[in-house]
Amino acid sequence: MTALQVLWPEMQDTCTSLGLMLSIVLFTGLARVVTRQQLNRPMAHAFVLEFLATFQLCFCTHELQLLSEQEPRHPTWPLTLIYFFSLVHGLTLVGTSSNPCGVMMQMMLGGMSAEIGGMRLLAQLMGALCSRYCVGALWSLELTKYHVRDRSFACRNPIQVDLPKAVIIEAICSFIFHSALLHFQEVRTQLRIHLLSALITFLVYAGGSLTGAVFNPALALSLHFKCFDEAFLQFFIVYWLAPSLGILLMILMFSFFLPWLHNNNTINKKE
Repeated sequence: MTALQVLWPEMQDTCTSLGLMLSIVLFTGLARVVTRQQLNRPMAHAFVLEFLATFQLCFCTHELQLLSEQEPRHPTWPLTLIYFFSLVHGLTLVGTSSNPCGVMMQMMLGGMSAEIGGMRLLAQLMGALCSRYCVGALWSLELTKYHVRDRSFACRNPIQVDLPKAVIIEAICSFIFHSALLHFQEVRTQLRIHLLSALITFLVYAGGSLTGAVFNPALALSLHFKCFDEAFLQFFIVYWLAPSLGILLMILMFSFFLPWLHNNNTINKKE
């Protein structure tokens, strides 16, 4: 039996998962086009786009997490996939945040009203939960040997450190990512997307084995919904409060301790 024959089933499963993720990207892309053409009310338009963006991000992350747990022969393969799909999300989800922390940042900086912010947060919550149940339904079809419905509804606790360290890790990841997001706005779009994708990949590499390096409350809810049910306080603190703390510290730093940097960024945006 040749090496290719041995690896072929694994390659088939990987290709199936990749095909499933790309199909979801295409489906949500088509839905966004229809929404922009047919939905004229601004609030409903923004709600649907945020819902679709969060759904796409969460669904693809479920599959990426599944692929990363298959112990590939090349350790860099999961990181390559994370970088690639971060690029895909960056290119296709323009104008949405799919992250409650991003909405909070815009609200605190005065770039978004409370009404619109609340609506976007609701859309993200619904998109995260819908993606979870959609994943469960698709995995029940057992398209690959790794697709098991019960797996999507089991608590697979990613926190491998004590609570204070987990809070610090998620807060730092949120702080770094949203600082870059804020101050990369003047960078050329093509370069900015690559920089942010590389940063996401690095953060996942650095903190993924400790807390999962999620730094996105909506994504954490979708990935670990059962864990929130079993250990709500711990997961609420690590995956909701800690990223929010990172955002708050970032805004305080750039608004009060390093105001010159924040002011320069604001002036550049106005120009």
